[in-house]
Amino acid sequence: MHEETRAGSLDGLRVMVIDDSKTIRRTAETLLRREGADVVTATDGFEALAKIVDQRPQIIFVGIMMPRLDGYQTCALIKNNQLFKQTPVIMLSSKDGLFDKARGRIVGSEQYVTKPFTREELLDAIHKHVNA
Repeated sequence: MHEETRAGSLDGLRVMVIDDSKTIRRTAETLLRREGADVVTATDGFEALAKIVDQRPQIIFVGIMMPRLDGYQTCALIKNNQLFKQTPVIMLSSKDGLFDKARGRIVGSEQYVTKPFTREELLDAIHKHVNA
């Protein structure tokens, strides 16, 4: 086994998962908790923005298609905040189009992961953007 894939490789890492799909939130939360991460979830951008200041996540996964405040708007608001400007934001989407990926970059996201994602994709994104 590689050093990074052993159980507990994310010990204490604070991760936020924002998605209106209960399945996506639960899947990501289960996978990341198994690795030792401290996971906070939110159902949409408004709930996420209310929790983010208290929780101070070290990396944020955000779904794109959400009611009220979509993933692009949520990412832009996070990146416009001085406290969280440096926090990596990874977009989660079932759309895999070039336009969607470009739009994610424009609002400041670091990476784009297509749903359904695998454990490896989540872990790779974290290891790429967080010095855990």
